[in-house]
Parts: sequence; C-alpha cells; structure tokens
Amino acid sequence: MIYKYQNEEIDLSKVKRLYPAALIELDGEMAEMSLEWMEMNEGKVNLIEYILVFDFTPPKEEVKDKKVLHFDIKEKLMKEMQEVAKLFA
Repeated sequence: MIYKYQNEEIDLSKVKRLYPAALIELDGEMAEMSLEWMEMNEGKVNLIEYILVFDFTPPKEEVKDKKVLHFDIKEKLMKEMQEVAKLFA
C-alpha cells in the first residue's frame, strides 16, 4: 500500500517500524526523542520539530533506512498519524 504525503510516496508494506518523535537540540547536539520524553523534559531542551518516522531497517541492520515527515506543531503530526493508521486498519 502506498501512502502519499505532499510530494512523498511511502510503501507501507515495507515499513518495519512507524513512530512519532520530537527532534530536539541540547547542548549543541540534535537528537530524536520520544514524545513522552519530550513532554517530561519540556523547558530543559529546545524543540526543533515534530517528526513521523517510517523505518524500513530490517532487524539487526546497522545502516538505517528511514523516511521522515516533518511537522511544526504536534497537532499536525497527530492528524497525519491518524491518516496513516487508517491505511493499516
């Protein structure tokens, strides 16, 4: 099944993991963190953006194969997650 978002086409049949996250900056380093971690540490880190990660990496592979969608606010991320979930239902 192909999921279309803006100019992107993502083959959902190849997705190994799908997850929301927050891209944060702390002490000059950028990292991908869970939304729960972000909420617990709000005010201690700088939120760059929200992301939805489509991870195609097979288990035990070291080279990551991901497609990331970027969102400026959490509500847009959550709405897009709901759209993707409909395709898995």
